[in-house]
Amino acid sequence: MYVLPDKTTGSERDLLETMIDRGRLALVENLRGLSEADARRRLVPSLTTPIALVKHAAVAERRWFQWLIAGLDETEIDGPSTPGDVSFAVADDETVDGVIAEYERTSARSREIAAGFSLDDRWTHPVVGEVTLRFVYLFLIEELARHTGHGDILREQITAAG
Repeated sequence: MYVLPDKTTGSERDLLETMIDRGRLALVENLRGLSEADARRRLVPSLTTPIALVKHAAVAERRWFQWLIAGLDETEIDGPSTPGDVSFAVADDETVDGVIAEYERTSARSREIAAGFSLDDRWTHPVVGEVTLRFVYLFLIEELARHTGHGDILREQITAAG
């Protein structure tokens, strides 16, 4: 689903936050309305499915906002935060509605955490090095756009297969 931006002018921060929210919504909309079976359909060799893309996005946001920016210990983070292929794993008892709700809660927490920092505040990521909130926003905008593209293609294949 293509989501038009609802804000096209404003401060840099307003525009970055608008674009990340736009990406969040577009990713979720690719999953919304699919049956549980369709949401889990494997159409590529990897673990990439519509539901797994949303699950992965929640892990990514927890990793950047809760673990790195807020400095929370792994035990304080409100869900899985291990990066890599495992972040695409969806348990049999997880539902489309539940994964969407989990991601929306995670996104809300990301917004709350980010609100306490400026775009120029810095943290040291163990792999990438020094990052700012601006970088995290841009990185996640790109990540969401890429995965939404994956979701667009998967949704089109699922819908066409009817």
